[in-house]
Amino acid sequence: MAPSPAHSPGAGPPESDDPIVRDQFIRLQAARERRRARTRRIIRQVVVLAAFVCLLGLAYTAYKAFGTAIDDAQSGWLLIGSFLPETTDLKMPPVLDILAGIFEEPRGTGDAFWTIIAGEAAFTLREAAVGFAIGVVVGLGIAIALTTSGRLERALVPHVIASQTIPLIAIAPIIVIWGRKSFDFLPFEWQDWMSVSIIATYLTFFPVTINGLRGLQSPRPENLELMDSYAAPWGQTLWRLRLPASLPYLFAAFKIAATASVVGAIVGEISAGVKGGLGRRVLLEAQRYTTGPERLYVAVLGAAALGIFVFVVISTVEYALVGRKGREAVT
Repeated sequence: MAPSPAHSPGAGPPESDDPIVRDQFIRLQAARERRRARTRRIIRQVVVLAAFVCLLGLAYTAYKAFGTAIDDAQSGWLLIGSFLPETTDLKMPPVLDILAGIFEEPRGTGDAFWTIIAGEAAFTLREAAVGFAIGVVVGLGIAIALTTSGRLERALVPHVIASQTIPLIAIAPIIVIWGRKSFDFLPFEWQDWMSVSIIATYLTFFPVTINGLRGLQSPRPENLELMDSYAAPWGQTLWRLRLPASLPYLFAAFKIAATASVVGAIVGEISAGVKGGLGRRVLLEAQRYTTGPERLYVAVLGAAALGIFVFVVISTVEYALVGRKGREAVT
């Protein structure tokens, strides 16, 4: 009896009456299709991002060429010379100079500028990560507490929203000074970057609280009634029903919170004068702008790249834990 030919991956289901074999083949095909769809999605996102960056560079270069041609003859026009000011190499350095500034070695450092930016981005990332972690714990804890009582929700949610109206740049120096003066009792030395993490926490907890509350309240009434029929305690209902149902909502909040933690860390470094991070770098390059304007642009691009990095990390974790169907449930 001749052996049956090997089944090719792209062919249809194998000719077998065994339901286990056919079911395994269907699962393999579905997994293969998911991998292909994910690869196409990643390629599409990379292409869109690259196209956006190229278009932004072209628009920047086009306006620079246009603004350089503005002189006193157009200064009285409605838009030209007023709303759209003239440009120079000092105000808007050429794109090629900005790209070259990534690899140049600032005087007295001996290191390429991108390595300096990378080290300071790691410092800011540590502040943002600690602030993000604390903000997630605080925000989710508040959301769980608000879920227990409708009266508590109606009483506290307006105050949670009002907390975000306080200017961050105003409270950042207060938090840093407070940290220097008020934590002598701790078994370790309180450092300024820890105060910056508290500033990042301030921006992080809000989206987690609001979306977490919405997610914890998202289970259908019949599912809650089923848990009640099993006489499940509140904690078990939270762990087995409410938290799994809230994951798509929480990850949508995590994306906002992660990028907000980077913004909070950078603003905290700038307003409080904390050294070692991207905020301090942006401030220093702004003071030295006339001697190297392209370095300020590189520092800003480094901050933008850090925000994109944390967003991609959260999106990757979301895809691994929730999947595509969970993300579509929120939209």
